[in-house]
Amino acid sequence: MWLLLAFVAVPMIEIALFISVGGAIGLWPTLAIVLLTAILGTHLVRSQGLAALGNVQRSFNELDDPTEPLAHGAMILIAGVLLLTPGFFTDAVGFALLTPVFRTAMFHYFRKRVRVQSFRMGGTQSSAFHTGGHSSTTRRAESDVIDGEFSEVDPSPKPDSEQIDAVKKPTHTSSGWTKH
Repeated sequence: MWLLLAFVAVPMIEIALFISVGGAIGLWPTLAIVLLTAILGTHLVRSQGLAALGNVQRSFNELDDPTEPLAHGAMILIAGVLLLTPGFFTDAVGFALLTPVFRTAMFHYFRKRVRVQSFRMGGTQSSAFHTGGHSSTTRRAESDVIDGEFSEVDPSPKPDSEQIDAVKKPTHTSSGWTKH
């Protein structure tokens, strides 16, 4: 239901803003603003996206909880899509998502409403239980344990002379493409 409302409301808001802004400053300045916000947004998304990618890699390297850096990266990606979509409302939401304070507030808002049971990275087991905004995390490092799977492979039996002769003889006639 919310998605349907968004697909109906957002274009209507954009059309109303285009008419209002275009009526106040004219067609060409309105189009120039839309083009400039797309260019500026692309530049900001690229620079902040690289920083977010670095934060995600750092959290994986240090075996920290990657939830917040991944959420910031996802919000930067959404901001890029919104900034490339022509319109003033989508640009405003996109620029808001590019501000770290707004992203952090959105992360904490959704963190209170999402329950994470556990995540696993490498040899470290972490469990986080979120209830009412409070979380308790327990970690257990297993540096002495190596998980692995194996299967026993029997050596293949050696072929006898009759099987070797069958391999040497072609089982089909020459097609002209191959030499036998």
